[in-house]
Amino acid sequence: MTKIAIPNDYPVELAAPDISVYAPGNCGVPYIWQFDSGVAGPNVMVSAIVHGNEPCGAIALDWLLREDVRPIRGKLTLGFMNIAAYEAFDPADPNATRWLDEDMNRVWGLDVLEGERDSVELRRAREVRPVLDEVDMLLDIHSMQHLAPPLMMSGQHPKGQELAARVGVPEKVVADTGHAAGRRMRDYGAFDDPASPKAALLIECGQHWEAASGHLAKMATARFLVALGVVAPELKDRFGDDVPAQQFFRVREAVTIESEVFTFARPFTGGEIIAKAGTLLGHDGDREVRTPVDDVMLVMPSKRLWKGQTAVRLATRDGA
Repeated sequence: MTKIAIPNDYPVELAAPDISVYAPGNCGVPYIWQFDSGVAGPNVMVSAIVHGNEPCGAIALDWLLREDVRPIRGKLTLGFMNIAAYEAFDPADPNATRWLDEDMNRVWGLDVLEGERDSVELRRAREVRPVLDEVDMLLDIHSMQHLAPPLMMSGQHPKGQELAARVGVPEKVVADTGHAAGRRMRDYGAFDDPASPKAALLIECGQHWEAASGHLAKMATARFLVALGVVAPELKDRFGDDVPAQQFFRVREAVTIESEVFTFARPFTGGEIIAKAGTLLGHDGDREVRTPVDDVMLVMPSKRLWKGQTAVRLATRDGA
């Protein structure tokens, strides 16, 4: 197990549900549940706990399963992903179990999945990969290190933005290409192929352990499933329809750390709009990192300031 020594600045308001009852699965893969309506339609998946210290997704899937939500067309696939890391979660040290051996959301390149490398996370990714290969539409539920506005990460192609618009929450949608450190699950295979109708979204529901992130995880899941016609509209109606108009952004640059020491110029948390080009954001060793243009939004500045990792992504309003 790789210890992730990052202090926690936030209270743990969410209780991570006991998911052991879901261990058998019902499709031959532990912790993966599939329900087939028997009516033609897409195979739609909602996935959770790719990172073991992000309980909001587990809360959403546990809610769907407890409520016996079933598809009215197509298939509904529900997947609990990084079980080992989730089981190791300790509210007294909540940053320690994002993963055990490596980040499960950086292993979805074919070279990695089919390569020689081995880890707890890779073994699980390889186990669930055949299920993922059959999925048409994916919502992957995550949360963030800092207390910041929720984000929908739609990938780099228009189909992701169009799907995000159909879901309608959260307010900010960010088109991006991911991370230099490795491919995310939402970028796996046909999800990242502009010629394929398959699409995926990754939602960041807010700070990892704030109560609001659990609510948004359930609301976004309901809206996603209703938007795709997989479940009855009543599931969405439980949350009302009073949501702000969405704003669309596109990442211009992902700041990948090149040195052994990266420091931010001030304690950014994400969602800040930096008005002036050339504003100092931080130092990557001796290199100054500054905003490239006016009106840049900071996307998820990281606490994991290690060489090869993404320190922050810089986005502007789409079309700007």
